Amino acid sequence: MNYLELIENKLKTYFPQGKEKDSLIEKVLIDSMEYSLEAGGKRIRPTLTLMFSEVCGGTVEQALPFACGIEMIHTYSLIHDDLPCMDDDDLRRGKPSNHKVYGEDIALLAGDALLTNAFATVLSEETVSLVGGEKSAKCGRILATLSGMTGMVGGQVIDLQSEGKKVPIDTIRQMHLKKTSALIKCACMMGAIVGSNNEEHIKIAETYGENLGLAFQIMDDILDVVSDEKSLGKPIGSDAENEKSTFVTLLGLDKCYELVNEYTEKAIKSLDGINGDTSQLKALAVKMSERKN
Repeated sequence: MNYLELIENKLKTYFPQGKEKDSLIEKVLIDSMEYSLEAGGKRIRPTLTLMFSEVCGGTVEQALPFACGIEMIHTYSLIHDDLPCMDDDDLRRGKPSNHKVYGEDIALLAGDALLTNAFATVLSEETVSLVGGEKSAKCGRILATLSGMTGMVGGQVIDLQSEGKKVPIDTIRQMHLKKTSALIKCACMMGAIVGSNNEEHIKIAETYGENLGLAFQIMDDILDVVSDEKSLGKPIGSDAENEKSTFVTLLGLDKCYELVNEYTEKAIKSLDGINGDTSQLKALAVKMSERKN
């Protein structure tokens, strides 16, 4: 199944198109939102939502609104991360960052609008008609929690406060559990909720997502050192430039490669408690551990 095509097509349905969009005074806002949302990317989080829904007994159709919602959250976070007041990056996915095209004001508002649109999507009448109010509300609560002050946003604050300081590895791990793992974990848990709403499945999804997220982030730290701007589609060496402590600066490359494999194996092992076909989830975890961008 081509998950990527399904996600791309569904995302388009949540935005005005053609003459309808052209007639709007706030058209520039929608252009800005779509610019970043359609800039490419691996769509890992929404794909995980779809995969977990299927292995837990649900359907792709039921999971698509949640997959789109989490991709909107992820995209808003990237727009805000690139702003001058944050990481001040001019390149994202091989293209100029949103604020370099639309200005800081519109970029900020585009991020805000993607954030709120995510919850409008997850809690819409259409979504409730697909999965029921209980599952929709439960996913909404988890998405709010794991993307907010105790999740992704909290992790970004730790990141900002750690610049220019040598911080302990436990702090780095906590930062990335929040900043990176939280949203990946959320994607998996929402899929499990849509699929079965079985607490054991949800716990497995949480464990898989948390370990996959840590492996993903450590590989990101590695690539920031060993890759190049063309391959990554974003500036390299920004961690060193911003004097950030990372897994690599504290532990070295060899240990980091070991940790990527360790967390990937933990993610794969966690799937043993699911009776469905988890081969795609296992393959995705391995693929993420071997990625070059």
